[in-house]
Amino acid sequence: MTSPISIPISISVKRLPHGAGLPLPAYATHGAAGMDVVAAEDLTLAPGDRHAVATGFAIAIPEGFEVQVRPRSGLALKHGITCLNTPGTIDSDYRGEVKVILANLGAAPFEVVRGERIAQLVPAPVLRAALAEVATLDDTARGVGGFGSTGQ
Repeated sequence: MTSPISIPISISVKRLPHGAGLPLPAYATHGAAGMDVVAAEDLTLAPGDRHAVATGFAIAIPEGFEVQVRPRSGLALKHGITCLNTPGTIDSDYRGEVKVILANLGAAPFEVVRGERIAQLVPAPVLRAALAEVATLDDTARGVGGFGSTGQ
């Protein structure tokens, strides 16, 4: 089976002064969907706490794309560390520092260490919608059934 051709988009990266010496986002393996991101600061995240962790870089995403910020599965499983607002979206017109909103859902304090991987970035195309206000919507089998309405 052949794999689909992947044409990379070009994303400019600006290293910030407090990101000196840190690796820029990078794919860990050939098949990785996300680029690993490291922390640019040290801090202790107590159980139940959250913090926007500095990464030490800013990016310029081409129009028509976003970059999604996603948690690392190992941190989630081993320590209960996740990213809030997941997946977070970095818009193409944002030029500030990329920060990762980490939350500690675990039972013990977690040490965020400068240079350690905390999240991953996944570029994605963006579709824009044109909304049309109407008086009624078409009927479906589900109708207005909300949360949990399709399961038993």
